[in-house]
Amino acid sequence: MKKFNRVGLVARMGSPPVLESLKTVERFLRSQSVEVVLEELAAAMLDETDLQVCREEELGSHCDLVVAVGGDGIILGAARTLAPSGIPLLGINRGKLGFLADVSPDEIEQSVGEVLAGDYSIEEHFLLEGEVSVAGQEVPCALNEVTIHATTVAKMIEFDLYINDQFVYNQNSDGLIVSSPTGSTAYALSAGGPIMHPSLDAIVLIPMFPHTLSSRPLVVPGNSELKIVIGSGFGEAKVSFDSHLVFEVRAGESIIIRKKEEKLKLIHPPGHSFYGVCRSKLDWASRVGD
Repeated sequence: MKKFNRVGLVARMGSPPVLESLKTVERFLRSQSVEVVLEELAAAMLDETDLQVCREEELGSHCDLVVAVGGDGIILGAARTLAPSGIPLLGINRGKLGFLADVSPDEIEQSVGEVLAGDYSIEEHFLLEGEVSVAGQEVPCALNEVTIHATTVAKMIEFDLYINDQFVYNQNSDGLIVSSPTGSTAYALSAGGPIMHPSLDAIVLIPMFPHTLSSRPLVVPGNSELKIVIGSGFGEAKVSFDSHLVFEVRAGESIIIRKKEEKLKLIHPPGHSFYGVCRSKLDWASRVGD
């Protein structure tokens, strides 16, 4: 396994626990003679003046590993930025669930030490990219999901769904969640979608409060191209990417969603198991009455 000599640090602002773990991992990396590069917000938190500082978009050209400190949100942002560079990402969990950031705060030195020694596994996660007709040439992407929804609460939209240019259905609902396997344990799970192993090459579509009870989640091959056309007479809709980037679309306009060519390379310390994460985060190991 490749060993890492230049490690970038990114972190979520405004949290004392995040700052504590950020200091721990920065001190440990320097004690191991690893060159540390700080993303601008992480540098502001640490108030360091003797380390290289750069924008998150530049970490891919300066580092051979990036460590993200926070919850899954920091992983989502880093994934969208760093996936094109192919730089692997390791997550230190200071959030709530931590499906992606799987190193606990009390295991930072042990887990990061194992990764630095070359004892780790790499798990590839594909992202979804979308072409929104009103967004010009911009092609936003999402690690978890792309969501098409009404602009106001408790209001339905109408849309046509095409998969590889084949008409699938016309639907009236609050919207549609298009999720990667990574996102199947996020918003898609709350909407009644299936849990998918991150290694699957598949995309799941989950209707949001559909008008017909026969509308159910649909799993399609990962190389599918999806086209959603907003129906007439229902005003505007919104398209959001990981609940971060949001675009408005009008009646007659379309959204095309496909798998992004570049993948996120997620680093896991020894002993990682997706099923073990599910047992821990989703209380699969609990018994009724416990």
